[in-house]
Amino acid sequence: MTEPPIGPVVDATPRPVPPRTALRGEHVHLEPLHPRHAPDLWRAAETGSRRGDDSWAYLGYGPFASQEAMTRHVADISTQLDSVAWAVRPVATGTVSGWLTLMSIEPKHAVIELGNIWLAPVMQRTRAATEAMFLPLRHAADDLGYRRLVWKCNALNAPSRRAAERLGFTFEGIHRAHYVVKGRRRDTAWFSILDDEWPRCRDAIVAWLDAANFGPDGTARRGLAEIRGSHRS
Repeated sequence: MTEPPIGPVVDATPRPVPPRTALRGEHVHLEPLHPRHAPDLWRAAETGSRRGDDSWAYLGYGPFASQEAMTRHVADISTQLDSVAWAVRPVATGTVSGWLTLMSIEPKHAVIELGNIWLAPVMQRTRAATEAMFLPLRHAADDLGYRRLVWKCNALNAPSRRAAERLGFTFEGIHRAHYVVKGRRRDTAWFSILDDEWPRCRDAIVAWLDAANFGPDGTARRGLAEIRGSHRS
């Protein structure tokens, strides 16, 4: 009798839930998100709004009408039991300029998502921004042993899709009419990095962040995709 095809055997040990502890890098520090961070976050958001910031367009919240409203939101996401949220503090400025979370945590299946990311315009396309996203991914994969890292976003959110691909996530497909966000239909694009893919992604990000990869004007000599490709060969 021919046995039906089944998946490979894996380590089925449930993974630890990420602790609410600080993560420190060379360019950015991540601190457990707290309402005390709200004044910095409000100032970062206000500065962005004066510059025509559209960073809230694809999020399920924001922009906020007042600092009090932002503080209430920060208090909410910082105490949710099904995610771990960090405030993002770039070393260069010392000022909290965003937040992100590890969420949709499934310890039994070793699956975890990096999401709920808001970075003020001043942080976008910086080494600090890349390192801010890298630190939780490395913590989940290397320290806690998660097998599947997930990124998902509005399918119309081209910058988020580019960010996922830049970090090494593989596009998996689109869930049509997945959510309703701010009264509008949202199709969701899904991406993942698996445990056997992670070392190449991790090493490429580390190499990209290295000071030797940047010229005197702060411009990267090689992009992440180029570095990742060279690690494949």
